[in-house]
Amino acid sequence: MVHLTLTFTTAIVMVFVMESGNVVEYIDSKKIICAVVLEVKNHRLRLLTETNREVNLSASRLSHKCEMRLDPSMGRSKMVNAVKDIASRRKTLISKIDIKELWEVLNTEQEWIDLDTMTGFCFPESPNCDYESAVVRAFFTNRLYFKFNQDRFFPNTEDQVKQKIAQERETARRNRMIEEGGEWLKNVLNDNHSSQPENKTHIANILKSFYLFGKESKDYSLGKAVLAKAGIDPDEEVFKVLLKLDVFDKNENTDLYKYKVATSFPDKVMGRATEQLDLPQEFSYNSMRKDLTMLSLMTIDGQSTLDFDDAISIEDHGDHYRLGIHIVDVGHFIKKGDSIDQEALVRGSSIYMPDQKIPMIPACFAENLCSLISGQLRPAISIMVKLSKSCEIIDYEIIPSLIRVERQLTYYDVNTIAQDSKEIIILRDIAEQFRQNRMAAGAVQITLPDINVWVNENNEVSVNRVNRESPGRMLVSEIMIMANWLMAQFLSEHNAPAIYRCQAAPRKRLYKGNEGSLFQNCMQRRLLSRFVLNSEHEYHSGLGLDAYVTATSPIRKYFDLATQRQIRAVLGLEEPYSMKEIDNIIQMLAQPMSCVSKLQFNRHRYWLLKYLEKRIGQKEEGIVLYKKRNNSQVLLSEYMIECDLPLSSDIDLKPEDLIQITIQHVDARKNVLSVFMS
Repeated sequence: MVHLTLTFTTAIVMVFVMESGNVVEYIDSKKIICAVVLEVKNHRLRLLTETNREVNLSASRLSHKCEMRLDPSMGRSKMVNAVKDIASRRKTLISKIDIKELWEVLNTEQEWIDLDTMTGFCFPESPNCDYESAVVRAFFTNRLYFKFNQDRFFPNTEDQVKQKIAQERETARRNRMIEEGGEWLKNVLNDNHSSQPENKTHIANILKSFYLFGKESKDYSLGKAVLAKAGIDPDEEVFKVLLKLDVFDKNENTDLYKYKVATSFPDKVMGRATEQLDLPQEFSYNSMRKDLTMLSLMTIDGQSTLDFDDAISIEDHGDHYRLGIHIVDVGHFIKKGDSIDQEALVRGSSIYMPDQKIPMIPACFAENLCSLISGQLRPAISIMVKLSKSCEIIDYEIIPSLIRVERQLTYYDVNTIAQDSKEIIILRDIAEQFRQNRMAAGAVQITLPDINVWVNENNEVSVNRVNRESPGRMLVSEIMIMANWLMAQFLSEHNAPAIYRCQAAPRKRLYKGNEGSLFQNCMQRRLLSRFVLNSEHEYHSGLGLDAYVTATSPIRKYFDLATQRQIRAVLGLEEPYSMKEIDNIIQMLAQPMSCVSKLQFNRHRYWLLKYLEKRIGQKEEGIVLYKKRNNSQVLLSEYMIECDLPLSSDIDLKPEDLIQITIQHVDARKNVLSVFMS
């Protein structure tokens, strides 16, 4: 331990005129450079450095100066050698300075220490310019224990030193990771997996975060440094690297990571679902729940549907019809606030993608107790509608019920029997009349084909157009709109807050009724106002209805489950949500529902582009939608996908023009679809 006499005095500032021959030092690129002054002019110095370079800089840039001088007449070569010797001598003196030992003595005195005093502590034996320079150099190199400001020093506190040690260790770890990770990735790209760093998993996760979140990733700078060390293009090759590392599959759905969507359920939720399934289910007939098992109920869904949440019945009573729309009573099984309910609220909705379905509630629950399985007794909320023979609504009631589905039909089944089945004919007539009434009230009918994209277990893609106006789809669509409207009326009449959907009038109408062309329907969709969710009902212009909720898919959408619970509350089956609780649900679901929408759209587009990757060079029909600055926006009508078509000086394209285009380039991963005029 060095024994110091701690005497802090005001330093006597030595003022001297800077002249040619003075030996000085300055900092450049984090190094201290020794030099000799060649010329002084208006506080600007021309220097000759120890590396035999001439530089010009301000006198204020100097890190050390003293009265040590060289003879300018000795010649350039000798001056350079002399400066080198001085620098070498000063570097050697650094080894005699123990900064940590100095700090242990001085840190309790939280005061600035000038250069003269610090030099005296380090070299008590009559210090000179070389000693001063050695002190400056030592403290410039080691910033752990003292703050360094020109020619004075301030001891860091113990906590500051600990923090700096931790920072230095982290910097060293980071640099090691960059070095080892960069070398490893080079080898991986060259299919050489012989040398792997210990923290390879961490490096892979850093690259994954870099790819998914870009500059928003907390590991962005580190990931970029590792990639730079490996010579990997951060914009083009990162996905390829992650494939090589087996982090991603070639068709990885990266949106699941971006939006933090869970594909499995927590153990607590699965445990609760299993517990519910194991309980004996006894649905009793009582004054609260009406027995409707005598009705002939049918479900109508897609071929791949496994969770059936709605069914239809129709009765001909001679002078009127009675239509039954029966929604499985999910609220009977899932109680507010339990673990299944909380998880469903976080998810917001089931997610349907060409290659994957992510349910809102566990499949074992959704496809069992909560599903209207043929032959199984189920509790339901039934909307019983009395209609005239001309299919006009006379009256309705909403009741808790017990039902049993008799037939489970697909859309294809219904289309096949549409001309022969009396039930289907009546249901179609009811649906068509209800649509006509909506049109008369100002509804905007958007009639566009759906493009169904299906991916099998071998990642083979099939694409087909679905006619949304087929008998099966049309009647289900209109009858479910009717059910949602009647439930909105019911809630409104009972002054119950609910999640109402409303929509202002479109900015412009392009056609009447359902007379619009494919082009007009596409453009009309762009002119629709955004729908708004509110706890009080308002007009829904798009549907032509004075009130509207969605409550026909409580297995798949939390909005529908929450609305069904309000209906259950009016019917005396549970306590209602308050207005504040409804508003909170609307706010809480805004973000997850936005993610669901993006996931479904992006994944549908990805697999459609994968399908088109194998059709490069193929000619397709396109419809010009509108002009942009350097291109036209074109709809490939066969696939209902939009793309840019570069403008040509030879052809003046106008909106609604039918054209032949050729698919030039497709890259599903990069979301690229390029075409040119055939």
